[in-house]
Amino acid sequence: MAWPRPRKSGLVENMLNEADIITTLPVVDLERASEFYGKTLGLKEGEAMVGGRTFLTASGTSLFLYQRSATKADHTVLGFMVNDIEAEVTRLRTKGVTFEEYDIPEMNLKTVKGIATTEGVKSAWFKDTEGNILSVTQAPDSARTSRR
Repeated sequence: MAWPRPRKSGLVENMLNEADIITTLPVVDLERASEFYGKTLGLKEGEAMVGGRTFLTASGTSLFLYQRSATKADHTVLGFMVNDIEAEVTRLRTKGVTFEEYDIPEMNLKTVKGIATTEGVKSAWFKDTEGNILSVTQAPDSARTSRR
C-alpha cells in the first residue's frame, strides 16, 4: 500500500483535523486474518508493506494488519458505517460471520437478531478470526451526511 498522502491545504491550525486515519490491528495469524478481511469482508488489499498487510476501502480509509502474539481487546476496535445494516448483516452471515448478542441494561443496549437500536442508531458486532471486535453501524436518515 502506498501510505495516504497528507492533503496539501497549506498550513492549518490543527493538521490532524485534515489527516486521514489509518487503523492498525494486531493479528496472531496474518494469512488467516488477511483472508478474512479480503475475502469475507471484501476489502481491497493494498500494496505489500514490511511487517504486515494493508487493506483499503472505497472511501479511502486504510487498515494495516501486523502479526504478533495474542492480545486482548474487549471493546470495538474497528467500525464500518453502512447505509443498510440489515442487508450487510445478511451478506456477512452468508459468508460465515457470526454476530454477537448483547444485553447491557446500564447502556440501554440489547441486540435482537444481532442488531441493537439505540436512539435511531443501529449497530451489530462481530469478531474477526483473531478475536478483534468489529462493528457495522447505520446512522438514522436524519444524521447521514456525505463525506465526499
